[in-house]
Amino acid sequence: MIMKIAIPTMDLEGMDAIVGQHFGSSPAYTLYDTESGTVQSVPNASRHMGGQGYPPEILHGLGVNVLVCKGLGIKALDMFSSMGIEVLTGAGETVRDTIALWKEGKLCQASRNSACQGHSH
Repeated sequence: MIMKIAIPTMDLEGMDAIVGQHFGSSPAYTLYDTESGTVQSVPNASRHMGGQGYPPEILHGLGVNVLVCKGLGIKALDMFSSMGIEVLTGAGETVRDTIALWKEGKLCQASRNSACQGHSH
């Protein structure tokens, strides 16, 4: 199945980008196309960064099927679920590390029980 995976990142460095600690406030998202293996880096232009819309809405508009992150709040998890976007946790240090973990099946399905409880989410 062809998928587009989004990973929150601290920069626009493609496969070598450092994964952000929290998806909503990360400065960028790196998108990985599982069919072509191509990578696209986009700035986080959501309301968290002074723009418009919420990150789940923006990523949905970019055709993302899966979000892989280190952590996110319940509200965001619910938004992704309502849009049919799978959320996995256990991201590595870089996009390259994270994609390797995904390919090896070493990521965990996010749930309301594993979501961040703080940060007013």
